[in-house]
Amino acid sequence: MKRIHFWVCTLLAICLFSPGLSDAAPNIEMVPVKGGCYKMGSNDGSRNEKPVHEVCVSDFSIGKYEITQAQWEIVMGNNPSRFKNCGSDCPVEYVSWNDAQGFIKKLNAQTGRQYRLPTEAEWEYAARNGGGQEKWAGVDEEERLTRFAWYEGNSGQITHKVGLKKPNGLGIYDMSGNVWEWCQDWYEEGYYEDSPRNNPNGPRNGEYRVLRGGSWGHTGASARVTYRAVVAPSNRFNDNGLRLVIP
Repeated sequence: MKRIHFWVCTLLAICLFSPGLSDAAPNIEMVPVKGGCYKMGSNDGSRNEKPVHEVCVSDFSIGKYEITQAQWEIVMGNNPSRFKNCGSDCPVEYVSWNDAQGFIKKLNAQTGRQYRLPTEAEWEYAARNGGGQEKWAGVDEEERLTRFAWYEGNSGQITHKVGLKKPNGLGIYDMSGNVWEWCQDWYEEGYYEDSPRNNPNGPRNGEYRVLRGGSWGHTGASARVTYRAVVAPSNRFNDNGLRLVIP
């Protein structure tokens, strides 16, 4: 009995005091996306959504959900969200592009993985069920949008827990609505005119970064999968969040 007690205490000590075992990392569910080619952009949208052009992306995995407040707090030790009352399973928001990079750097150090923000091309490809032609993630008819997205028309002007609405065809939730999602790319209005065909990464530099997907506070038109919003990388708003990919 004394020997058993000794080994139990030893194992507990290792678990409690070993730095390698005590550092928690969030569980981030990923959805594999088979790469391919598709027509990116829209001729019916804003000027910066044109022209429609063919883009090819390699295989990648993308977050099944937006990064939540709980996941952010595990990594960063704080919760910057303005909608804390929404709960730990709600998307983290009020994070800048720069904040997102800090989160990713710490997360990769904890996990040994290579998480990053999606490029615009990857984000749109995944939102469109692998390059389809739907206007929103999972649906093409605006009268059915409320079943797939939280936006100005049904959100009550607050965020909501991730995964409550219907997913798109790849099983990814909230790609339209809830919170805007940062992309990796710098923004340039005319970039589509000269975009590379294979795995475009955006301009080399710029003043603004791109967000996709719309939010609880914006119209359904802003939640279209081709809509491009731009914000300075240091700015924070209570409807800006993130979703991760692994190449």
